[in-house]
Amino acid sequence: MKTRTAGLFVDAYTPIMDGVTLTVRNYAYWLSRYFGHASVVTPEVPYSIVDEPFPVFRFLSISTVVRPPYRIGLPDLDVRLQKYLKNKNYSIIHSHSPFSTGLVALKTAREKGVPIVTTFHSKYRDDLSRAIKVKSIVNEQIKRIIDYYYNVDHVWVPQESVAKTLRLYGYKGPYDVVENGIDMTVPDDIAPYRAHGAEYLGIPDGTPMGLFVGQQILEKNLELIVRSLPAIVDSFPDFKMMFVGQGYAKDQLRRLADSLGVGANAVFHDVVYDRELLKAIYARSDLFLFPSIYDTSGLVYREAAAFKVPAVLVRGSDAAEAVTDGDNGFLCENSIDSFAGTVVSVLGDDDRRIRVGSRARMTLCRTWEDVVKEVAERYRTILSRWSE
Repeated sequence: MKTRTAGLFVDAYTPIMDGVTLTVRNYAYWLSRYFGHASVVTPEVPYSIVDEPFPVFRFLSISTVVRPPYRIGLPDLDVRLQKYLKNKNYSIIHSHSPFSTGLVALKTAREKGVPIVTTFHSKYRDDLSRAIKVKSIVNEQIKRIIDYYYNVDHVWVPQESVAKTLRLYGYKGPYDVVENGIDMTVPDDIAPYRAHGAEYLGIPDGTPMGLFVGQQILEKNLELIVRSLPAIVDSFPDFKMMFVGQGYAKDQLRRLADSLGVGANAVFHDVVYDRELLKAIYARSDLFLFPSIYDTSGLVYREAAAFKVPAVLVRGSDAAEAVTDGDNGFLCENSIDSFAGTVVSVLGDDDRRIRVGSRARMTLCRTWEDVVKEVAERYRTILSRWSE
């Protein structure tokens, strides 16, 4: 039997860490076990040496001033990429971007006569509107993106609420919901992780701690966390808010915390690539604060749930779709008073917080292995119909 090969095309990959990177990384790893061969095609990141148990081909790219550390891929200028793709015998291609890498994925699929799937991951209008101030140009780019989705064979979204954004952008075609997972093994005993996290961060157990992990960009509504800190600190003077990640807004957020008199309560940590260390940081936290109305899914609050850490999210956001207020998480309005009030209320009731954290662990922690088993079966179904 011919070995199946999946080609995963994405606009950003390690050492750039975000939800899409983690999705593609886990797809490649588990597909290699449950589907056949899997490999990644992505723009290069200078000075990055990342060993993976599957092939990663990095092609020519340039830096972007608007959104560092992300890169702009230049696939048409890279002869190495053309040669690499010519020699690849893909069975199916899965694009995780409608931009330069996605266009290469579509072209490759058509040249090789194989099906192409794409997953809608991000609110691209928000990204484009920050970089491009002319609305008509943004609208034209959104039209191009939607044309891309009409030209692929299958469109996937990570949850039903994300399809609403696609519809708002103008896409009226079919789609399938294929959930995301987490790669955090749910430990039987969290105590050793929590102790390690407390020692590493220098934040002793008993000191209330909030956590955010991800890109430190304004689109993720991080100003709301910082502007809520004075009210939180007023009730819990020793409260620590730990931001883990990188992004263009990091210094801006740090200055805002200082100007509000809560600089000592806000800690801005760099990206943590060591997943074991990140587990310890999750375990040490008491609440995961995720007010983003930009994210379409939000893997990180599910990772926190693996350590019985409940999240505070904004009611009505895409990320909050899987959360029921007071059951497996906490929902608030998109305002300082509501957000700060919710955090203070939860921190003041340990029994409630622990109970909801346990429910979060039970309901929000689907593993990537389980997810990709489903993905592999979907691929096989697509291929069987493709050959008819």
